[in-house]
Amino acid sequence: MKNMNKINKVVLAFSGGLDTSVILKWLQDSYQCEIVTFTADIGQGEEIEPARTKAEKLGIKEIFIEDLREEFVRDFVFPMFRANTIYEGEYLLGTSIARPLIAKRQIEIAKLTKSDAVSHGSTGKGNDQVRFELGYYALQPDIHVIAPWREWDLTSREKLLQYAKENNIPIEMKKKNGSPYSMDANLLHISYEGRILEDPSIEPDEAMWRWSVSPENAPNEAEYIDIEFNRGDIIALNGEKYSPAEILTKLNMIGGKHGIGRLDLVENRYVGMKSRGCYETPGGSIMLRAHRALESITLDREVAHLKDELMPRYATLIYNGYWWSPERKLLQTMIDSSQTHVNGWVRVKLYKGNIIVVGRDSKTNSLFDSNIATFEEDQGAYNQSDADGFIRLNAMRMRIASKLEEKS
Repeated sequence: MKNMNKINKVVLAFSGGLDTSVILKWLQDSYQCEIVTFTADIGQGEEIEPARTKAEKLGIKEIFIEDLREEFVRDFVFPMFRANTIYEGEYLLGTSIARPLIAKRQIEIAKLTKSDAVSHGSTGKGNDQVRFELGYYALQPDIHVIAPWREWDLTSREKLLQYAKENNIPIEMKKKNGSPYSMDANLLHISYEGRILEDPSIEPDEAMWRWSVSPENAPNEAEYIDIEFNRGDIIALNGEKYSPAEILTKLNMIGGKHGIGRLDLVENRYVGMKSRGCYETPGGSIMLRAHRALESITLDREVAHLKDELMPRYATLIYNGYWWSPERKLLQTMIDSSQTHVNGWVRVKLYKGNIIVVGRDSKTNSLFDSNIATFEEDQGAYNQSDADGFIRLNAMRMRIASKLEEKS
């Protein structure tokens, strides 16, 4: 074990569950150091105050419990959606985008409390260890990082429970009807892994899903939403202005009611393995569709295409944990610049798992000109005979190649 005698104080990302409760005690025993706990509310929908009671019972004096929901949506989710970000064609990065915020606040608390180390509960098999630690080192290069799952011999749930029992660590067992899956939730999504999901050939049980009804059981009547944007961010729903966190919360509720946003995915983890996960992202799915619809009339063609070319790289950076990297920041500057004119509204229709764009307009920034686009008489706005030379010039290289093939 490294640098044990040099650690004086550690900031632990603490949920109050089995893993982090055991980690807290293990840090006290193994490093003989002071512990600071940090619990973030990013919209996971569970009570977080019990984490304070748990930390107090374990002798912790410095306890931070903070509501980061607005910052999460405003400074992380919204910037990501300006890029229309999806990983491997499907995943809206709900877990990935939460980690840089937690890492940022953890480092801020470490500086505030004069701690010389930080710790997390991520396993050595997952992506989150990379996301947290790349964030730590980017924000405080000389910080000590303690990753218990890579150090201890408590390699199973049974061993964790035994350690808790031996050390009088209070553990609230899951409720009788609780989820048997490993779950992670925030305002953007909820994810499910483990148990039968580890076999990608088996369909998830309907009872697993928490935020959405099945499309089959969704209302038989469609619901319309008018979504207003300013510089690429949603600012109002059906004419009512809301804060970023309020907007995502409302879209989650509406989308979940209509069976929107379910995903069953086998993804490629950064650490090298394939992993099957299921996700619910109702609000994010609506946001993505509406944003692209508004960009379709407000972005120049080549700007839109360039964004689409760069998006997979941007998505991979976020998935792999490089939110705080210089290359992500550089891409973000370009993306944000492209959003200057993404102002206007989009109308979507939600019906049994479907998001259908039925209208979009921008009073000040629309590049759509009906006088040019019309199939009727356009009063000379577009000279159709100009297309002849345009086509011949673009066909020249293919004509040359075809003649060469005829000679061979």
